[in-house]
Amino acid sequence: MVNLKPLPGRKPLSSVTLIFKLPYYTHWGQSLVISGSEPILGSWNVKQALALSPVHQGDELFWCGRVAVPITFKCEYSYYLVDDSRNILRWEAGKKRKLALPDGVQEGDAVEIHDLWQNASEALFFRSAFKDVIFGGAKHLQPEAHPTALQENLHQDDSVVIQFVISCPRVEAGSNVCVTGNISQLGSWKAQNGLRLSYAGDSIWKADCVVRKDGLPIQYPFSPMTLLRDYASSPTYKYCQIRNELDITAEVGPNRELAFDVASPSPPRFIILSDGAFRDIPWRGAGVAIPMFSVRSNDDLGVGEFLDLKLLIDWAVNSGFHLVQLLPVNDTSVHKMWWDSYPYSSLSVFALHPLYLRVQALSDSIPEDIKQEISKEKERLNKKDVDYEASMAANSFKQFFSENEEWLKPYAAFCFLRDFFETSDHTQWGRFAHFSQEKLEKLVAKDSLQYDVICFHYYIQFHLHVQLSEAANYARKRKVVLKGDLPIGVDKNSVDTWVYANLFRMNTSTGAPPDYFDKNGQNWGFPTYNWEEMSKDNYGWWRARLTQMAKYFTAYRIDHILGFFRIWELPGHAVTGLVGKFRPSIALSQEELEQEGIWDFDRLSRPYIRQEILQEKFGSLWTVVAMNFLNEYQKLCYEFKEECNTEKKIIAKLESCSEKSLWQDKKDEIRRNIVLIRDPEDSRKFYPRFNLEDTSSFNDLDEHSKNVLKRLYYDYYFCRQENLWRQNALKTLPVLLNSSDMLACGEDLGLIPSCVHPVMQELGLIGLRIQRMPSEPGLEFGIPSQYNYMTVCAPSCHDCSTLRAWWEEDEGRRCRFYQTVVGCDDFPPSRCTPEVAYFIIQQHFEAPSMWAIFPLQDLLALKEEYTTRSAAEETINDPTNPKHYWRFRVHVALESLLDDRELQTTIKDLVISSGRSYPASEAADEINGSMKLLIEDWQERYAIMRLSDDDSFCN
Repeated sequence: MVNLKPLPGRKPLSSVTLIFKLPYYTHWGQSLVISGSEPILGSWNVKQALALSPVHQGDELFWCGRVAVPITFKCEYSYYLVDDSRNILRWEAGKKRKLALPDGVQEGDAVEIHDLWQNASEALFFRSAFKDVIFGGAKHLQPEAHPTALQENLHQDDSVVIQFVISCPRVEAGSNVCVTGNISQLGSWKAQNGLRLSYAGDSIWKADCVVRKDGLPIQYPFSPMTLLRDYASSPTYKYCQIRNELDITAEVGPNRELAFDVASPSPPRFIILSDGAFRDIPWRGAGVAIPMFSVRSNDDLGVGEFLDLKLLIDWAVNSGFHLVQLLPVNDTSVHKMWWDSYPYSSLSVFALHPLYLRVQALSDSIPEDIKQEISKEKERLNKKDVDYEASMAANSFKQFFSENEEWLKPYAAFCFLRDFFETSDHTQWGRFAHFSQEKLEKLVAKDSLQYDVICFHYYIQFHLHVQLSEAANYARKRKVVLKGDLPIGVDKNSVDTWVYANLFRMNTSTGAPPDYFDKNGQNWGFPTYNWEEMSKDNYGWWRARLTQMAKYFTAYRIDHILGFFRIWELPGHAVTGLVGKFRPSIALSQEELEQEGIWDFDRLSRPYIRQEILQEKFGSLWTVVAMNFLNEYQKLCYEFKEECNTEKKIIAKLESCSEKSLWQDKKDEIRRNIVLIRDPEDSRKFYPRFNLEDTSSFNDLDEHSKNVLKRLYYDYYFCRQENLWRQNALKTLPVLLNSSDMLACGEDLGLIPSCVHPVMQELGLIGLRIQRMPSEPGLEFGIPSQYNYMTVCAPSCHDCSTLRAWWEEDEGRRCRFYQTVVGCDDFPPSRCTPEVAYFIIQQHFEAPSMWAIFPLQDLLALKEEYTTRSAAEETINDPTNPKHYWRFRVHVALESLLDDRELQTTIKDLVISSGRSYPASEAADEINGSMKLLIEDWQERYAIMRLSDDDSFCN
């Protein structure tokens, strides 16, 4: 039962009793505690938190706690789900709760606090994407003084003060919030007579209501712990939003009910109903996705520029979109060639890409000949005569520098050294190979010979910041969310690996196991993270990244969110992504394998090369291959020579080998013909090779060994890691989410462990659903109408072919889709006609998903004139090609798209008919403002019309 003992050393009436009540169902061995900012609540130490006790009341389980506090008590607090050892199993989402005792509380009073668990999905609407952009930042609302007219009734013994508290992040200008219910104090279900709430700030609305106990439908006496549960007599209520007497919106769902215990040993004088969030119809919106480099305008220099975003935002608003999504926009100038087109391989996770600078906007004092050259060439930036000294003397630059110098100085120094040594491989920089703060300060010193070069990089980053900030502010003004992208990795030769070398495992590489995108897996070339080292400062590098992104974006996509659970780690000498292992993961130990009768570890962990295999692959020329690449270490058994015993060594040797064409197609299959991967850091640990049953090494084993390895393979990939990966994600992802106010979406495609979606749901992370890559087993095509609300749905994305290309590249699949999804037995058109595109896009608009976000290419497929280009040319990335050239560019300028009212109307009609939210045009804003003035004038001049007596919000 609840601990009723007062605080040690306190007199019975020298304090106020707080009674906490929270409905929550737990499992065996679980309990709830309250941890807060004050010592009596553990000072945020869950081990010392206030323990709650379970109380069954009817069909519900309440967790209750009682504590005595001073009358001046204030605190912040949260609820935690813990195990018997006080280990945290779950915590509330959103901001910490704030508690201040109601006005009029006297010593000896009891204050009962009815809380509801704060779910992550509710907290999403307090993220900047909604709070500051879509819902307008509540700029029309100002906190109101709490009414004091009730004070004269507070001390009557037969009265109870009920404080209604509700969170309403979505309140239109001119609207008020009220509560109406089945008692006279709440208007007897007439909203216009209900209790009006005052705005308290932070989207919170409050109001006090004094109710006489004998005025309540209560019959005495009660047995102990009796609760008012009778629906015919218990106070029930709902919250409403009232814009005017004819525009009233009640919250959805069942009526709320006041559970009031009148037989408590210390009956409460005050009840605080902390009722969570206003239950609104689930908000749904739509957006457009396009890489920054793919945008085209009449003013850019052959590539999209940050200031082009203003045109894109205008087009988005006209089309009914609340969101514009970009790929990463960080500097990728590692190689200074076309390889740098890969936007996920950043030179710096903080610096913006100079490619996106609007040169003409740098300064009004650019010499005329330079302006003419820019206009004529449209290809390159002539830097020599740009006057950046004036910019650097400005206060705005000084502020930018002071806020960003921690990354800006190393970035500028790195760029100088990269150009000086003609390589970004910092291991080749002699005495500068190892970063130190002392060396950095000398490199960027004002009296250094290279100071002008250093300043030039400062200057470029400053103007990139100015221009992207201008676009971001414009997006906020037009109620459009600008969504960025957080890459999972950084380039091996980057500022970050130079400055923070201890945070990376430089002898490894990041990738993905075989999946929908590539049967051989992917090798992205990024070093994996040293999470243990990162945790020492609570992941400060990640927190700094998110803080920097939040300067421009109000939402972001977490690239390959699976990497925060576990990453596919490859040895540094690997080229493909097949022979890897998950990190972290619980390996197969040598002892475990030996107990199962597996003992020939060299046979299983080395490439299995036998003479008959060589003869099968190379025919009569097998001896030529063996002579050049292999050693026979025992009769009919071969191994790779030292100079070609890794994928990278083989590729290097093939460059000068006359047998290149003979060996090229077979080398990978021979090299990967292994069953177990030995841990390079612990020779007694092994990892099953992905798809090991596809190898001849496995197929030549005896049946017992095959069965054991198949069982252990399944256990390794699908069972034993789940709790480890869950715990790993719960260490890292909350740090990211709490580092900024941005709305977070996770790219959760590929091989998905069963722990991923529950963790994402727990943390309020929005997932991704691509129709051709269903997450449900047994389906070839996803069913948008069955998607979860907490998702982004899309017909395609940058990592796969566009809607048009997908439709046209596989006739069999096209026919199956036409039959099973479209529901038509006719032969489908070979081209993705505008009618086909409309059907698929409409499916996604109508999906329950919170967001429907469409690549611009897919939207252009709605109109015939935009489909003259080959569909294959619209693909942004080919994940199967690690050296893909990212160079797709929209073939129509944004100015022309803005002139195309027909397309914009078609898309906006789809948005509106699907029930999704859309931003009002500037003209509509002006009309709404005028209407508000007219309504206010009408209300002043005429009597307010009453709703009919039979109007009710009862269910």
